[in-house]
Amino acid sequence: KYNFDKFIDRKNTSSVKYDLRPAVFQKGDVIPMWVADMDFETPDFIRDAVMNRAFHPIYGYTFRGNEYYQPVIAWMQSHHDWTVHRDDIVFSPGVVPALNFAILALTKPGDKVIIQSPVYSPFFGAVRDHDRELVYNQLLPHEDKYLVDFDLFEEQAKDAAMFILCNPHNPVGRCWSRPELEKFAEICLKHKVLVLSDEIHADLVMPGYRHQVFANISPEIAAITLTAHAPSKTFNLAGLATSSVIISNPELRTPFAHVIEKMHLGMGNLFGSVASTAAYLHGEPWRLQLIDYLNNNISYAESFIRENIPSLKIFRPEATYLIWLDFRQFGFTDEILRNKIIHEAGLGFNPGVEFGPGGEGFMRMNIACPRSTLTVALERLRKTLH
Repeated sequence: KYNFDKFIDRKNTSSVKYDLRPAVFQKGDVIPMWVADMDFETPDFIRDAVMNRAFHPIYGYTFRGNEYYQPVIAWMQSHHDWTVHRDDIVFSPGVVPALNFAILALTKPGDKVIIQSPVYSPFFGAVRDHDRELVYNQLLPHEDKYLVDFDLFEEQAKDAAMFILCNPHNPVGRCWSRPELEKFAEICLKHKVLVLSDEIHADLVMPGYRHQVFANISPEIAAITLTAHAPSKTFNLAGLATSSVIISNPELRTPFAHVIEKMHLGMGNLFGSVASTAAYLHGEPWRLQLIDYLNNNISYAESFIRENIPSLKIFRPEATYLIWLDFRQFGFTDEILRNKIIHEAGLGFNPGVEFGPGGEGFMRMNIACPRSTLTVALERLRKTLH
């Protein structure tokens, strides 16, 4: 029903991914495969809902009622077997703001916060910008996937205040298994470490894997966990700044919500609320077709690279539309690698060093684009690295 092969010209739409290419890459015509949004049309049922609301001639102060909360609750139940109550849900204008709100509300200056690099770069700022101390539990590449150093994690947890979990993980693509998450849970409970679980990619899990909501492991874990979720990655709504932070424990939820109230950020975006509701009510057929298309793109990229660029190692993502590429066998410095990819291949990837310790020699490639775009990009990569 949906045409993911359709090319959409995004230039001159104030698109970060496209219109900031000259500033980011010093080259305006790279194929942009960096920012984690998709080059697919936002589905028609969401656009229709937004346009129907836009026809009403007044865009005044609004609030979120049952029509907003119930689809979120139903989605969590049907997709993740997770019972969420309305009072558990706190609005946030995005998952990245939620990271900052949680740090401000539930830690104090000087507290240690564990993150698992290489990881989504805003995690660093959410900790450092508020004078907290970053603690790196660096993930370990092992054959075809990354593993956790749990011995180190337990040692670090002894004097940490919070752990920011990326579940599924961006950029290494892990869909953490239940036993792995249970191990995190055991250690965090033992050492009284709060957990903020970033689950924005939870609905983009590839066939053969299943997302486990961290807070849904047990009531004890729910009591120490804040879960950040949003329809933005799944339905390509990042520009509408709408997400939910689900917190069952009022001792955590109240101070978190109070930070948002003090900053007067709780109203949110009228059209974000409309889009979120439409996505959760009508989005499952589109999501399933999207997953199929993304999985085929991943398989195509994996086969092409293994056949044509055997020195380039690919970590096939278990979730997300982001592929983590290991260029270390080529022996390039990060600066040389970046220049080759930009100026010789004409590609805009995220340098691995942006994701912290363990990212050296790597790059992240976004394959949420039409197959025709991916084909051209991979051929350029082959010619550059041949």
